[in-house]
Amino acid sequence: MNQIIGVTELQRRFRAVFDDVTKNHIPYILMRGSKPEAVLIPYEEYLKYKKFSDEEANQKFDVLMKRMQKLNAHFSDEEIEADIEAAIQEVRAEKRAGQAAAKKKT
Repeated sequence: MNQIIGVTELQRRFRAVFDDVTKNHIPYILMRGSKPEAVLIPYEEYLKYKKFSDEEANQKFDVLMKRMQKLNAHFSDEEIEADIEAAIQEVRAEKRAGQAAAKKKT
C-alpha cells in the first residue's frame, strides 16, 4: 500500500522512510503542498518500469519504421540517399548562416 508524505516530513523521517521503501517494499508518494511531485520506490520496481518503458519505446519505433518503409517503398535507394544528402547540406548551410550571423553581432 502506498504511503503519502510531505517533503518536510520526509526530511525529518528519511531513515525510516528509506527502510520502509527498501526493506518493506512500500512506495511513498512525495507531496509538495497538496501536489504529488515524486515517488520513492524500491530499485527493483524502478528497473521493471524502466524495462517496460524501453520496450514500449522500441515497439513504437518498430511501428514507425514499418510505416516509413511502406510509405517509401516506391523510392529507390539512390533517391533516398540523394534526399538524405540534400537534407544534410541544407542543415549545414543553415548552421553556417547562423554562425556567420553570430559573428556579425560580436
